[in-house]
Amino acid sequence: MSSFESTAPQELADPAVRAAEVPEPGAVTVVVPTFNESANIRQLLRQITESVPARLPCEVVFVDDSTDDTPEVITEAARDCPFPVTVLHRETPEGGLGGAVVEGLKAATSQWIVVMDGDCQHPPSLIPELIASGERANAGLVVASRYIKGGSREGLAGGYRIAVSRGATWLTKSLFPRRLRGISDPMSGFFAIRRSAVTAEVLRPLGYKILLELAVRSRPRQVTEVPFVFQDRFAGESKSSAREGFRFLRHLVGLRTASPVARMVVFGLIGATGFVPNLLGLYALTAAGLHYVPAEILANQLGVAWNFLLIEHLLFRERRKHRSRWDRMGRFALLANADLLLRIPLIALFVDRFDMGALSATALALVTTFVLRFAGTEALVYLPRRSRESGHGGRTARRTV
Repeated sequence: MSSFESTAPQELADPAVRAAEVPEPGAVTVVVPTFNESANIRQLLRQITESVPARLPCEVVFVDDSTDDTPEVITEAARDCPFPVTVLHRETPEGGLGGAVVEGLKAATSQWIVVMDGDCQHPPSLIPELIASGERANAGLVVASRYIKGGSREGLAGGYRIAVSRGATWLTKSLFPRRLRGISDPMSGFFAIRRSAVTAEVLRPLGYKILLELAVRSRPRQVTEVPFVFQDRFAGESKSSAREGFRFLRHLVGLRTASPVARMVVFGLIGATGFVPNLLGLYALTAAGLHYVPAEILANQLGVAWNFLLIEHLLFRERRKHRSRWDRMGRFALLANADLLLRIPLIALFVDRFDMGALSATALALVTTFVLRFAGTEALVYLPRRSRESGHGGRTARRTV
C-alpha cells in the first residue's frame, strides 16, 4: 500500500528571507513538449528568461513532435537566451505529448525538472516558486494546481472544456484515491519533480496526461502543491479533441489494470460482452437456414474477434509490440476455441469422477477454463520479451543551441 503525504502550500514570505532559508537546488531543467507551437516559442522563452533568476542554473529541453517549423523557430529564438536550449525532435511521436515528456525526463541532467506546456498557458514566473516549495517541504513532486486557494482555471475556453476537466479530475481521483492523495489537480500539466523521484523506464504514457502517469507509477514519497492561474493560450489552437479524450480513457484503463487481479477482472468483463456479437451472429446464421452446430462455431468467432479487439486496445496495449498482430490474433483464437473443447471433458470429469451435479460441474468448468484462458492469453499471446525491447522505437534527433 502506498500513499502521498500532502503538504499544504505555505503563505508566501518575503522573497529575500525565503531565499536565505531555502537551500539552493543544483539546477533546474525545464521540459517543454511541443507539437506545432512555433507561434508561441519566442514568447515562452522570453518569459522563462525574465522569470528564472540568475542564481538558479537553468536549461530548457524542447521535445518536439511538430510537422511545422517549430524546431527552426526554437533554434533561432534560443540565440537570445542566457541558458542552454536543447531541441529533441522525434520522428515517431510514440505516447503523444506524454511520451515526449518521458524523453525530456531521460535527457534532463538537473536535480529538479519542471514540466510545462509550450502554449504559454502555464506561467513561467511560477518556476522559482515550484522549486522553492519543493525544497521547503522536502517533496519529490510539486504540482501547480488550479483547484486550491489562489488557483484558477480561467484560461479554459468555454463551459464544455471546464466540465470535461472537472469530470476527468473526479474520475481519476475516484479510480486512484490513495495514489492521488494530496493532488487536487491530477490533470495539471505543470509541475516540478526531483530527478531522483522518477524512473522514466517504468512510464508508459498515452496522450498528454503525464502527471497522472507519474503519480500512479512512480509514486513520489511526498507531494506539495502551489496555486496557479491557468492563462489564455498566447497563439494557435488547442490540441484537445475527442480522439485525445478516448486516448485518456484508454490510459486510465491501462493504469487501473496494472495488477494481475485487476487484469483478470477486466478480462472477464470483456469476455462477457462477447456474448452479444456471438448471439447476434447465431441468430442471423440460423435465420438464414444454417444448421445450429456450424452456425454456433461461426458465431463464436465473432465473439472471439470482438474480445480480441477490446483486449488489444484496453488491456494489453503496452504488450502488443512483443508479437506481430497476426501472430497475436492466431494465438488468441486458438486459446478461445480450445476453451470450448476443454469445457466438455472437464464437465464429464467433474460429474463422473467427483459425483458433482451437472449445474455445479458446468459452473466450475467455466471458472476453470476462464482462469486458464486468462493465464494462457497473458503468457502465450502477450508475454513480454524484455531481451528484444532494446533498439525499438523511432529515432530522436538532438540539437543543442
